[in-house]
Amino acid sequence: MEEPKRTIAYLCPKCRQSVAVERTVFQLAAAPSRLPCPCGGSALLVEMEADHADLTVPCLYCGEDHHIRCSAHAFLHEKALAFSCKANGLDCCYVGEEGPVFRALRRLEEAAAQYGEKPGEEGESAFLNEAVMTEVVGELKDIAARGGISCTCGSKHYQVKVRYSAVELICAECGAKLRIPAATDDDLEELCCRYTLRIGGKEEH
Repeated sequence: MEEPKRTIAYLCPKCRQSVAVERTVFQLAAAPSRLPCPCGGSALLVEMEADHADLTVPCLYCGEDHHIRCSAHAFLHEKALAFSCKANGLDCCYVGEEGPVFRALRRLEEAAAQYGEKPGEEGESAFLNEAVMTEVVGELKDIAARGGISCTCGSKHYQVKVRYSAVELICAECGAKLRIPAATDDDLEELCCRYTLRIGGKEEH
């Protein structure tokens, strides 16, 4: 049997190019992994522990390294994980299966191109792409109007927070969050294909 593999991707803050590296689960578990950009200007670090994974991710947008911790099970088995910059909400790293990660990376490249040439500057607009954000908010209102937004904890009560490049749905009962990207035409198209949205909260027992 072929050993399970994970694809890890980010945008290099030095050369602004995509960096995508494949590692086997064994390689990730055996020793810390350093995943450098070919330009030599940055590197993503991964350290696996028994119950969690620690990532140090260079960020194109704020110029700082993000220190991220997630469960080992999610890191090694989820179809796709997205980690975002705390400064503006744009994705800075993906982990998962090759197909979903590369699709997300293409959308990220488009968003980064819109972001501009100077990392960390949001410009005059309140949103990365005001037209897309307006359409996304409209779609969310339509989904909500038909009762299509709920949480896996059973609640249908939630709060909405509009960020620079995404909208967050936050469950009022358990605090779980669902992040809806709102930066590119692909983000809008993907949302338009959704009839319902499920916030990933705690399962009912």
